[in-house]
Amino acid sequence: MDILNTLGKIESPGDALAIFKQKMDNAHLARISKIEHPDILIRIANAIVLCNPATVFINTGSSEDRAFIKNLALGKKEETPLAMADHTIHFDLAGEQGRIVDRTFYIANPEDHISSLANRMDREKALEDIQASLVNIMEGMTMIVGFYMRGPVGSPVSNPALEITSSAYVSHSAELLYRNAYEDFRREVINQGHFFTNLHSEGKNRTEDLPDARVFMDRKFQTTYSYKCTYAGNTLLLKKGNHRFAVDKAVYTNRGKELSEHMFITGIPGPSNRVTWFAGAAPSGCGKTTTAMAGSVFVGDDLAQMWIADDGSVRSINPENGIFGIVEDVNRQGDPLLMKVMREPGHEVIWSNVLIDENKVPHWIGNDEPSPKKGFNFQGEWEEGKIDKNGTPVPLSHPNSRCTLASSSLENYSPEAQNPAGVLTRVFTYSGRDADTMPPVWAATDSDSGVVIGACIVSAATATEVGASGIKRAPWANAPFIPGSLGDYMDAQFKFFGNTAIKKEHKPVMAGLNYFLTERARGGETNRLLGEKKDVKVWLAWLERYAHNEISFLSTPIGNLPKYEDLQQLFQQIINKEYSKSLYEKQFSLYCDNIISRIELQETAYAKEEGIPGKLFDILASQKKALSELKAKKGSIVAPDHFAG
Repeated sequence: MDILNTLGKIESPGDALAIFKQKMDNAHLARISKIEHPDILIRIANAIVLCNPATVFINTGSSEDRAFIKNLALGKKEETPLAMADHTIHFDLAGEQGRIVDRTFYIANPEDHISSLANRMDREKALEDIQASLVNIMEGMTMIVGFYMRGPVGSPVSNPALEITSSAYVSHSAELLYRNAYEDFRREVINQGHFFTNLHSEGKNRTEDLPDARVFMDRKFQTTYSYKCTYAGNTLLLKKGNHRFAVDKAVYTNRGKELSEHMFITGIPGPSNRVTWFAGAAPSGCGKTTTAMAGSVFVGDDLAQMWIADDGSVRSINPENGIFGIVEDVNRQGDPLLMKVMREPGHEVIWSNVLIDENKVPHWIGNDEPSPKKGFNFQGEWEEGKIDKNGTPVPLSHPNSRCTLASSSLENYSPEAQNPAGVLTRVFTYSGRDADTMPPVWAATDSDSGVVIGACIVSAATATEVGASGIKRAPWANAPFIPGSLGDYMDAQFKFFGNTAIKKEHKPVMAGLNYFLTERARGGETNRLLGEKKDVKVWLAWLERYAHNEISFLSTPIGNLPKYEDLQQLFQQIINKEYSKSLYEKQFSLYCDNIISRIELQETAYAKEEGIPGKLFDILASQKKALSELKAKKGSIVAPDHFAG
């Protein structure tokens, strides 16, 4: 049962046209007539019948249409203009400052296998919920219909998607973050053989409606439903909603040939003006945008589609065309290019949930600038020292405050981002918020061990999920977006990176990164980072040389580590910084007990899952055995020099 078509009851293009004539003027009827594809027309018509808007606006992506959408957002007070031209502020409700994971469901039939890390709802119950909330939800409003490509037009792994919403803020965001493909949409749907449908309405946008807010994903019919919410992670379903469908496509349709990952794509400079392309996974709020911006040329900061090309290389594209980035701790020292866009004129930026001062200037925690004593933020009027009803201090800005901007605004943006052939990707990294266990960088000895690095990401919870806290596993930093079983997804990873179609000279390096090791974890007295944010450039530079077999390494039970002399030289070359031997020993000594505990955490957790490939347990067992033997010989803390002999 396709819920949208069941509730709308439109079954033919002729019936769809009759609905369009009721809700569109002649100009928009002419626009929709160019689409022609019957399945697209029927889904749009059923959305109209279900939500009952006053009018329907067909967005072609023209400058005039973009201006209309932005002005509509301002007129509805979904956004407010700021002092700098083309900057606006959007505030989500105080209780919806992140993904509402407790109200996000996969629509499932009884026999469907849904990830153990996700929520499910039976199809009949979901139909009742959707019908109760979406019927007439757009009454008196304008429905905006947008036609987008998740990736460059013509790429073999790009996905066409409809964004249907009553929120001008959501549509405005889509225009910055995705490629409007109105002119190419019908052809791309025919070429790809599918399209995604996204239906959203904020409704009355009231705090009292938040308990009834829902995000639904129907994998069978590749349709998302979202209502009574506005945070872009819940509403701009071109993003994480459709990412889930793309994961399904990679795992169940093109297993071993394609991947859909929660990864940045960036180019790291090497000797002789060489650029080596990296893709890297990290949970939201764990430095993914910062890492993406560390490259000399930039393609994307959040999502990646990749495939094995005919030449035997791994190629990657960014399904997005912009950044929806966390701004906390973004400052000129660590993120100079991003700050230039955010603080200098000439760029369009949508801010969300930051503080706005009396001069209509945005401020956020960690920007290393003078902070105002009062202003307006995500909980209303704010002044320094304000507390909430529970006596908890209200921060200047929410930890999940964001900025939305087009990637083309960035100085290091690469034209390769629009290349349908993608970029040849040589290095894959995996990282989380690990305060006390793993070193800053280590490389897998082979592709199977690399897959295990991704499977074993652990991270502290961040503000991107409402109500989340503590330390948790974050497999591939993609777990919230894996619809099916982790076993199937892991098998797809092993098959992809182990595919013999990848030529030896293109075999990617797979590595772990950890920027969050603390002084306290290595004998100090504070929770400050053991190093600086900018050090990431050095870790990436070492991997760049490693990928080209230009640098030696230390072989250890967890993988290959850098040598001190190489890092010392790279610190000087890359960021003009002295790097001491004592710091190196703190960062790269193996704390065997911590690592063994981390392995046992993974073994216990994955033993509860069905269908996990045996390779994972074999590799973990081998690492644990080697670490235990090492500990018996050298003690629980083993300095890197031990591996140099």
